[in-house]
Amino acid sequence: MCYFNGQKVAREEFIRLKHLEKLVAKYDFLNRDAIVGFDFSPIAVLKPIPDKEDFEIVQMEWGFLPDALKWPFVETRQQAFNMRRGYTDSRGKFQQPLNFLNAVSEELLQPNKVYRKAALDNRCIILSTGFYDWRHIHPLNKRTGQPLKTAVKYPYRVNVKGKEYFFMAGIWQQWSDAETGETVDTCSIITTEANLVMEQIHNSKRRMPTMLTDDLAWEWMFEKLPKQRISEIAKWQIPWQNLSYYTIAKDFLSSTDPTKEFVYPELPPLDIPGQEKQQQGQIELFQ
Repeated sequence: MCYFNGQKVAREEFIRLKHLEKLVAKYDFLNRDAIVGFDFSPIAVLKPIPDKEDFEIVQMEWGFLPDALKWPFVETRQQAFNMRRGYTDSRGKFQQPLNFLNAVSEELLQPNKVYRKAALDNRCIILSTGFYDWRHIHPLNKRTGQPLKTAVKYPYRVNVKGKEYFFMAGIWQQWSDAETGETVDTCSIITTEANLVMEQIHNSKRRMPTMLTDDLAWEWMFEKLPKQRISEIAKWQIPWQNLSYYTIAKDFLSSTDPTKEFVYPELPPLDIPGQEKQQQGQIELFQ
């Protein structure tokens, strides 16, 4: 299992004692600086081993696919594609896409939610070396002085200070294609209300991933938790002081180094206590 050897090891040390750094180095699928959720591609997940305080690093398809016998009744790959992309039904009505990339912590255990059973029984950890979000700035029309309807979007990369990698709360579900028999593990990242930093970066929705300490990651994966505790951990907010962040180029997804910092002189700084205040205000542009 790990290096217990008769000594009592604090929970927060457990995952580090697994020599996760060495495990990560073994897997060639852990080499992507930026993974696009809407590609529904595999991501690295720490999956608990049943009946053991141990885990394995596996790939899961990012984009939770619920039990085929429950709403939204996704039984085949084609139905999954339609659900994720949106489609026109037999009545000619367009059905909005449902991607299930994220699971809202406040709704996780509500009756009839597609995530409920997974939150109770199939909790996992999503490994991350940094995630990306967009800050929306509405420029002012120089002629009218009113904000433009269309926002300018500035991408940020967000990390946990002092961590080469960190842990996001996740849930997973095994799904099978009724036509082909294909079986795949799918997952979703839990999100919570944004803290002081993230509510300014992700200012369109004011959400952020539920980033866990080592101690909480251990508890989330291995403990038989009551519903109240599941909800508490799912909604946990990392202190804003623990985050590091910087802007990156708008075309970072096509860059050879998507993590490279890029500075926008016109972008107002975040309003952070103790941070030297620079002149605030919105960008003035002609419509």
